[in-house]
Amino acid sequence: MIQARIAGIGTALPEHVVRQDDVRNVVRTVFAAHGPHIERILQVFDHDHIHTRRFVRPISWYAEPHGFADCNEVYRTSATDLATEAATRALAASGCSAADISAVIFVSTTGIATPSIEAAVMQRLQCAPTTSRIPVVGLGCAGGVVGLARAAELCRARNGAPVLLIAAEICSVTFQRNEPTKSNIVAASIFGDGAAAVVISASGDGPIVGEGYSELFPNTADIMGWDVVDTGLSVRFSRDIPDFVRSNMANVFARFLAHTHADVQRLSTFVAHPGGAKVLDAYAEVLAVPASNVNTAKDVLREVGNISSASVLFVLERELQRVHASGTLGCCLALGPGFAAEFCLLEWP
Repeated sequence: MIQARIAGIGTALPEHVVRQDDVRNVVRTVFAAHGPHIERILQVFDHDHIHTRRFVRPISWYAEPHGFADCNEVYRTSATDLATEAATRALAASGCSAADISAVIFVSTTGIATPSIEAAVMQRLQCAPTTSRIPVVGLGCAGGVVGLARAAELCRARNGAPVLLIAAEICSVTFQRNEPTKSNIVAASIFGDGAAAVVISASGDGPIVGEGYSELFPNTADIMGWDVVDTGLSVRFSRDIPDFVRSNMANVFARFLAHTHADVQRLSTFVAHPGGAKVLDAYAEVLAVPASNVNTAKDVLREVGNISSASVLFVLERELQRVHASGTLGCCLALGPGFAAEFCLLEWP
């Protein structure tokens, strides 16, 4: 059986570094007319889980009014630039040329582009014009794990031909200046911008990407997603996700292990999407693993925040830099709109 391996990985971040106090001050200024109500919500910034993030525009840009068209154009151009940068690094690390790539999977949820962004990226990279394009939208924070699983499936189906996965998110442009809501301000306190790319190939020397597993929870669409409003994409958060993890993820994780026939005794590496520190702590609790297993994800969260679909690939990049014993199993996991849980098995050769 053909084995799909991680041949190379690359990440890219925009130039503007912002600190939590910088963002808090912009939010306070934008919603100054709402006084005490906003001051109460601004307490979501009072933690040590995130120190810095990266935005595609200077922090002052977000205090100014911008329409959906303006914000979406920033998304389109910035996502294209960052996706190209991340993909270039992943290709260099893999030893593959752009002409070797048989398919490009592009994952993103924070804007709209037709033609989809991978078309421009492929031309910048000089991929073959016959390269297959698979844009994937609407998966939010789960998109990186889903993309990894689909890329491995496609690689195996194509007799090991290299597949390029790209995830690019410009979360900052979705901030809504007309919504003094907790969901909008929580999003402003955790999300950042960036892109990541992975080359999957039969000839790679990284871990084998095994089976994926998805589970959609009925009647949970209100937990997370976008509402389309006149000024753009308005974030939807309506339930306590850490409590949801504690109530549901142990059983879902057991079903993932059964589906993949994974030897739980060899499973010691957890590449978790850094959705938030409380969510990461909940993962460690319900999966009954040492808290140190999510430390890499917490490091990514602290340094760059939550970059939606791309975040888990930032965690994966760091995990690949560590030494793993032969036969070690790993698990990529994330939650995203749907509401759904997504998993992907890794095995170090």
